[in-house]
Amino acid sequence: MKGLYFQQSSTNEEITFVFQERENLPVTEDNYVKLQVKACALSQINTKLLAEMKMEKEFFPVGREVAGIVLDVGSKVSFFQPDDEVVGILPLDSEDPGLCEAVRVHEHYLVHKPEKVTWTEAAGTIRDGLRAYTALHYLSHLSPGKSVLIMDGASTLGTIAIQLAHHRGAKVISTACSLEDKQFLERFRPPIVWHVDLSSPGRGPTPLCCASTRPLGKSQLFFRVFSLPRCYQLSQV
Repeated sequence: MKGLYFQQSSTNEEITFVFQERENLPVTEDNYVKLQVKACALSQINTKLLAEMKMEKEFFPVGREVAGIVLDVGSKVSFFQPDDEVVGILPLDSEDPGLCEAVRVHEHYLVHKPEKVTWTEAAGTIRDGLRAYTALHYLSHLSPGKSVLIMDGASTLGTIAIQLAHHRGAKVISTACSLEDKQFLERFRPPIVWHVDLSSPGRGPTPLCCASTRPLGKSQLFFRVFSLPRCYQLSQV
């Protein structure tokens, strides 16, 4: 069974991707799940973060967001059983690459995949979805009627954050960095309350946001950064 790994040069300037033969997975035990991979997302590999966490090694597994079918479970697994469809994120210290036929992962890194969500949709959205949900729900405690500024709303991360904010009944203000982004945001349903055009060179988001939101009665911003995506709570004045 082969898996995809990346190898970084000694100068940290060049990255090479290689397939390596892997040994058969050990017997599934305790809280671990053996997963048949159906889809895997390719996210950017943050080599700087790996260096700061002292997790550098010659070969590092590629692909952390996976969706698949449970093949086997350990004796202490309580959330899953064989044939369950799941999606999750492999931890940074995982020895298994997501780009492989099967992986071994702790059950706490997995959740059940919604029936109407495809394999590719599940693997492709779990990372940004978790980041956006953590920022809006756990860190900002967003509630109905509140206003939130989501930077770069036309990005994949921003799009998910906007939808989650609307789901919680919040009023969304977002930024656009190009005409294409602006047109994309204008098509959102339910509509975004306001979008701020950041395409003008030399002007940062602070004065533009203050000027753009003044007609809404929101001329002051509390720059309380929660998490990526950059979300800012707006105050009514």
